[in-house]
Amino acid sequence: MPEAWNYTLHIPNDLRAVTVCRRTLRLILTMHGLISLVDTAELLATELVSNAVRHTKGPAALRVRWTPPGPLRIGAWDTDPEPPEPPASCDRTTDAEEGRGLTLVRACADAWGWYPLPREGSRGKYVWCEVGVAQGVGGVGKR
Repeated sequence: MPEAWNYTLHIPNDLRAVTVCRRTLRLILTMHGLISLVDTAELLATELVSNAVRHTKGPAALRVRWTPPGPLRIGAWDTDPEPPEPPASCDRTTDAEEGRGLTLVRACADAWGWYPLPREGSRGKYVWCEVGVAQGVGGVGKR
C-alpha cells in the first residue's frame, strides 16, 4: 500500500500564486501516480486558492493530503476567520464571472467544508474539499 503524504505551499496574497499552486498540484499528483485526479483537483484548488487570495489581505496556503486508501484532500488557509460565503444553488443559472467558486467546489467535490484555524499566532480559516472517492482512488466507493 502507498504511504500517506502531505504538502503545504505557502503563498503571498498575489493572484499569480493561483497559477503556481495549480502547476505545483499537477506535479505532485503526477509524481504520486494520481493522474486521474489532476483535472478535477486543479479546478478545486484553483477555486479555493482564488477565494483565499481575492477575499483576504494576508498570505495564504494550499495544502494537499492523501492517506491511502482514502480520498485526496485539498485545502486553502487564509487569514480571514469569517466563514466563506455559502455556495449558490447549482440549479441557479447565472452568467456572473465571480461568486461561483464554492458552487463549483460543491458540485465537483465528494465533500467540502471549512473551520476556523489559528496559525502562527494569527486567526484564519481552512476551507477544504475531498475528491477521489467517486473515481475509485484506493478502491473506495462513493460515499
